[in-house]
Amino acid sequence: MNGAPAGSADAIDRRLIVATQSGLPLVSRPYHLLAEQLGILPDEVMERLARMLACGVIRRIGAVPNHYAIGYTANGMSVWDVPDERIDDLGARVGALAFVTHCYHRPRRLPQWPYNLFAMVHGASRAEVQAKVAEIAALLGPDCRSNDVLFSTAILKKTGLRIGV
Repeated sequence: MNGAPAGSADAIDRRLIVATQSGLPLVSRPYHLLAEQLGILPDEVMERLARMLACGVIRRIGAVPNHYAIGYTANGMSVWDVPDERIDDLGARVGALAFVTHCYHRPRRLPQWPYNLFAMVHGASRAEVQAKVAEIAALLGPDCRSNDVLFSTAILKKTGLRIGV
């Protein structure tokens, strides 16, 4: 394959990153369109993306849905106070739930903020989100010392780092 050595990006890689950083083209064959725009073959587009993923130049290729547009108008960040020595195991179990889109460990900010485990839950209503949060509470059992849900009140534009040409 053409391209830069592992862990680096050549000029074509950089143009590919710029072309995809706001999302893949919404066409039936996005890699073919990108290949045409870059003057390379579709297989090379896929090989370059795979190499850059493997070596960490890019972190992921994935869909970022607009939850509101697909009917999930209640979005709640559930926060949990669990034992620090169990957080890796508990976080993995919570993160494996199909309805949890993000799950991570954050430091407590005592005495005001006792929570150290965060899990994002989406639903069509606050009641649906609360029901899913109850499932998390049941999963955590006695390891859940306290919890809360912080509901979104606005849509924020989610973007990662952007580079220029």
